[in-house]
Amino acid sequence: KENSNRKTGVVYVRTTGTNQHGEPVLRYVRWVMVRKRTVEAEVPEQATPQLAQAVAATDLIVPETLDFSKYDYALGGAPHAFEDYEIGERIDHVDGMAIEEAEHAMATRLWQNTAKVHFNQFERARDPSGRRLVYGGVVISTAKALSFNGLQNAGLILAINGGRHVSPYFAGATVFAWSEVLDKADLGDGVGALRLRLVATKDRPCDDFPGKDEAGVYNEHVILDFDYWAAVPKRG
Repeated sequence: KENSNRKTGVVYVRTTGTNQHGEPVLRYVRWVMVRKRTVEAEVPEQATPQLAQAVAATDLIVPETLDFSKYDYALGGAPHAFEDYEIGERIDHVDGMAIEEAEHAMATRLWQNTAKVHFNQFERARDPSGRRLVYGGVVISTAKALSFNGLQNAGLILAINGGRHVSPYFAGATVFAWSEVLDKADLGDGVGALRLRLVATKDRPCDDFPGKDEAGVYNEHVILDFDYWAAVPKRG
């Protein structure tokens, strides 16, 4: 789909990952903005796929090896179980964490991401920011790690519903995060699932849960809006 500036467009890509037996183990859709080769070129056929807003709770797959029957809440770091969370509840994760240049570069290499926007400072010097962009996966991982404070026992991600890198993040700024419980589902056999919205900010604590205003515009400090399902142990 061509963007209004006619210089770029959005491409939707569906990816399927399989195991050694050819069985699908992962499916996801992502959309990326790409530049047009010729700005003046007409785009005759455009289509935006209709995608589900979230993975249905009935479609969540619990790993066969997941067993919460002897879960140790003391080792987990908090006593909070599935029953303790309510839909609509918001959690300020309090802690902040700055990401340094060397840290994000090392992590991005481990993910085998070689995009020049993360590494080529010579070229990035021509950008208005003059800096290398921190890879979005590093931002997601940092925000998820911060969410431990309040969601100590919700470590296993069952599905990702969607997400958005709201604004760029550059090394040195401090990342804060908060979460909202959007939904919850009893998956049986001692396992529950929480649908969580994880919002991350830069250089702004989240005690007042910054997000969108009444006009739907994000707070200028928001860098990530991430929606996922996580498994949590049930008490009963």
